[in-house]
Amino acid sequence: MTSLKGKVALVTGGGSGLGRATAQALATNGAKVIVSDISREHGTATVSIIEKDGGTAYFIPADVGKNEDCVALISGTVEKYGSLDIAVNNAGIGGESNPVADMSIDGWLQVININLNSVFYCMKAEIQQMLKQGKGVIVNMASILGQVGFANAAGYVAAKHGVVGLTKTAALEYSSGGIRINAVGPAFINTPLLDSLNDELKQALITQHPIGRLGEANEVAELVLWLSSDSASFVTGGYYAVDGGFLSR
Repeated sequence: MTSLKGKVALVTGGGSGLGRATAQALATNGAKVIVSDISREHGTATVSIIEKDGGTAYFIPADVGKNEDCVALISGTVEKYGSLDIAVNNAGIGGESNPVADMSIDGWLQVININLNSVFYCMKAEIQQMLKQGKGVIVNMASILGQVGFANAAGYVAAKHGVVGLTKTAALEYSSGGIRINAVGPAFINTPLLDSLNDELKQALITQHPIGRLGEANEVAELVLWLSSDSASFVTGGYYAVDGGFLSR
């Protein structure tokens, strides 16, 4: 069991899927967790689950596509629990599914804002706080599609490539300040993002994973947990796939 006792963690998009699983894993291992989500209903549900399991959590609503919400989220975290030791920038959307020439401008801007700009907004405020503390850990939720192309998902792919590049650059800039920054790249995971797919499409996705199945949210959360812990004290600037062999094809 990884001990995060005394640590304060923030998880954006913590109301469901990877965010909820990550918040639960951090809390189970001793961290006080700020759960943030645009949905109060979903975010408070995660807090209730954590508290029922004996953990400590608190909900702060935020639209991470707005810089001012990200700034308020970080200050609210510190006001509530006194510090920010671990930040998991997980919030994201699937975005519009169209080839490049048919993609709407609004669709492009939306997915870039929620999946990339939000990571920058949050990281900027998180890093400022962590520099004051002299240490901290940031884990950004990227994707296997931050490494390869994927038809009809240009906005999502571009955003996730951007998250990986932003992660590596920030790690270079702030390692000397005691801040470790890494990115996790899940393949296709059983989360609400896939709920709209029919069985045929899900099966098509499964065949692209040599391990022969989709991933589960807790499998991604376990990697985030390790990267957040002192066990990964020499690990920064990396991209870590949780992909059932997808990128090895």
